[in-house]
Amino acid sequence: MPTTPEDAAAPRLDEVDRIIAGWDQARGDLDIEPLAVFSRISRLARYLETARRESFTAAGLEGWEFDMLSALRRSGDDALSPGALMHQTLVTSGTMTTRIDKLVARHLISKNRSPRDGRAVEVRLQPEGVSRVDAAMESLLAAERELLRPLTTDGQSVLADTLRSLLLTFEVDDPLDR
Repeated sequence: MPTTPEDAAAPRLDEVDRIIAGWDQARGDLDIEPLAVFSRISRLARYLETARRESFTAAGLEGWEFDMLSALRRSGDDALSPGALMHQTLVTSGTMTTRIDKLVARHLISKNRSPRDGRAVEVRLQPEGVSRVDAAMESLLAAERELLRPLTTDGQSVLADTLRSLLLTFEVDDPLDR
């Protein structure tokens, strides 16, 4: 079937457009405009979650393990305290203790008393932890680049700025996080 110039100019519709049209038909009295943003974010998050899971699994890690190891990797050569790891990974003290013990058992991290303060504990990456978190990160970045491929570099920058503006309305600026 030949396409007309009007067909070529018509915007492509995604599943969210169809959902919005359905709600508009069912409940025309509702302001459904937020669906245009948040339903798309939700659907994109599913694709990202799949990419993350595949990248972590290929490196022999679970998501929480990647979070822990990447927090340590980003810290450079310095060790982190369990409290700092709790803050960065948003888990409770009991959960952190269990996670540290599991990663120590897998020889991905070490846990030792601080040489500066014998009461404090320091957590450090082991070479196997570095290798796995680096492999997972490289794979994840390749997958994320592929997910963003339909956007130009400028489009990605505009989207990142827009999402940052929205996210900052929910996040509390904590000077201790800097």
